[in-house]
This record gives sequence, C-alpha cells and structure tokens, in this order.
Amino acid sequence: MTKFAFTSSRHPFSRQPGDIALWLLATLHVIVFLSFMVVVASLSPAHAQDASAQAAPVCTGNNVLDELKTQDPARYAKVIAEGEKTPNGKGIFWKIEKDGVPTSYLLGTMHVTDPRVLAMPAGAAEAAKDAKTIAIESDEILDEKKAMAGLMTKPDLLMFMDGKTIKTLLPEEQVAKLEAALKERNIPLAAVQSFKPWMISGMIALPACELARKANAAPFLDKKIALDAIAAGKPVKGLESMEEQLSAMAALPLDLHLKSLAETLDLGSRMNDVTETMTALYVAGDIGLTVPMLRALTPEDDKEADAGYAEFEKMIVTKRNHVMADRSAALFKEGGLFMAVGALHLPGEEGVIELLRKQGFKVSAIN
Repeated sequence: MTKFAFTSSRHPFSRQPGDIALWLLATLHVIVFLSFMVVVASLSPAHAQDASAQAAPVCTGNNVLDELKTQDPARYAKVIAEGEKTPNGKGIFWKIEKDGVPTSYLLGTMHVTDPRVLAMPAGAAEAAKDAKTIAIESDEILDEKKAMAGLMTKPDLLMFMDGKTIKTLLPEEQVAKLEAALKERNIPLAAVQSFKPWMISGMIALPACELARKANAAPFLDKKIALDAIAAGKPVKGLESMEEQLSAMAALPLDLHLKSLAETLDLGSRMNDVTETMTALYVAGDIGLTVPMLRALTPEDDKEADAGYAEFEKMIVTKRNHVMADRSAALFKEGGLFMAVGALHLPGEEGVIELLRKQGFKVSAIN
C-alpha cells in the first residue's frame, strides 16, 4: 500500500497534484474522448482486436483522506473544515424549481465509466427518464468520429504545427517515463508525440483500467445518460462545443501544461489514489471536500502552486460555470430538464447552483 508523507514541507505529493487532479476531474469528459480516438487511431486493426480481447486492468487506489486522517490529524481537520465552508458542497443531485413550469433536475457527474459512478444517486435515473429534455456539457460525444473530424479542421488546438514535439520539449528522462506510461496503455509515443501536452497528460493521468474500459466502448456517465435519452426519443442539448473546451485549455500557458505533464509522469500510479479519493467523495456526495483534499496534497505556502491553480480555476472552472448556467437558463425556464455536468462545476460562490439561484430559480439538494 502506497503511503503519503503528509507534512507541511515536502512530501511525495509535493509537485502540485492539485492542478493535475483538478484538470482530470474538470476536463475528463474531453480527455476520455480524445484518448479513445488516439488509441483507436494508433493501433492497427489486428492490434486493436488483441487489445480488446485482453482483460481490463484492475482498478486500484487508496483513499488519501483516510491516510491523511491517520498521518496528520490537524491537516485532515483543516480539510474537513474547508469543505464544510464550501457553498453547496454537499450533494450531487439537485432539484430546480420555478413557479409555473415543470420541475427540472441537475446532476453533477464524473466523466468516468466506474460502476459506482454509473449507478447514480437515488432518484436520478427516474428523473432522467421522466425529463422532457436532457442537457450535457457537449452533445458532440454522441458521434465521436464526427466530433474528431470537426476538431481536425482546427488542428492547432490538438497538436503543434511548428515542428515542435513533446520529445523536443521534455528532458530525456521525462520522455523515457512518458514512453513507458503510454506503452502501458497500448499507445505508441510516435503516434502522439505532436499532440499538445494537456492531451497527453489526460492519456496518462487516466487510470489504465479506465482507459481500457473506454477502449472497449464502455460509456462514461454523461454519455450513458445521453444515449439513454436518444434511445427514448428525447432531445439532447449540448451546452459547450469540444472546440470551446479545448480552447479553454489552450488559453493556459504552455509552461504550465508542460510542468503538469512532468508532474503527472513523476506521480505515476499515485494518480490512481487521487482518482479513487475523488470517486469516493463523489459517491458520498462530498464534492465540497474535493478541492481542499487536493490542496492538502501540496506543500503549504506554495505560492507557485496557488498561482497555477488560480489560473486554472478562472479559465477551466469559473468561466465555464457561467457559460453552462447562462446557456441552460432558457431550458430550465421551459421546465422538464435533466442537466448533467461535471460535479466540480456545481459548488462554490460562482458555481452553477449559485448562478442559477441568481437567475431566480429555487435550487435544493436531493438526498
């Protein structure tokens, strides 16, 4: 069992995993999609068949909060206190009401295929089944090949166009780590070396078991909800485009992306523990603990980490919260909507829940 040395100075998780893990949680929707397409594109038909026939790797990981509670009770108490102060930090399933229109619902999701996540909280499946309309972050996930074809019209969002490669931007030792990490996921480095670092980060930050399930066509939660809706003849509305989501990532400095890729490589299998902890918090509905937990894994008073997170939060979380709330408002006013977006977008003073309340909706947690 991997142990973390939770201290106020340096420890094995001291290289800003908060940024990396938050990217994983907030943008996994896109990263899963792109990772899948890259895997498919990089494998020959025979290789793909052999890979799909292999048993999926077993998911592993330890809950880092359990370890923090034992190793550093004071810091654990601080995490819990910060989580308790987070507005709307309890619950992933919410009722949206407005006088004169049918009730709507909002579900925070994780963009993964984990059976615990796919189960959804009590009442959510029924609410989706009864809804008139379904809204998700991007309806482009319903036709992945078409979405990829569309993105390839803007290749500069996906890859370097000036001769740079990830091999020329990383030190040799990091390139070797990258090649090994990709090999574990049946992805040749040569097939992705021209891709932007945030895409490659997603490929290797994703647990191998999750990537294997996706390669075998297992739908992540958001896509499953959308597919069920299509099968039932319901309209599915996208709140963002893939291009908008990737543009938000591209707006962050390249140095920050490269640093995060290097940190992901250094962490290796420890990212499994981060994913497991986030999943456990999600299933428990303790979304408000996610960010404090991630910050507890970085050195205290790390100004560089704080600056990196602040930039990430502005571009990838807060701005998108406003986009989601604004674009869904008309659908909520019609009523009968079931909206499913990443759970990290729900809590906080500028989270989707508070933004909907400011638009005049009554929003209350279920369960």
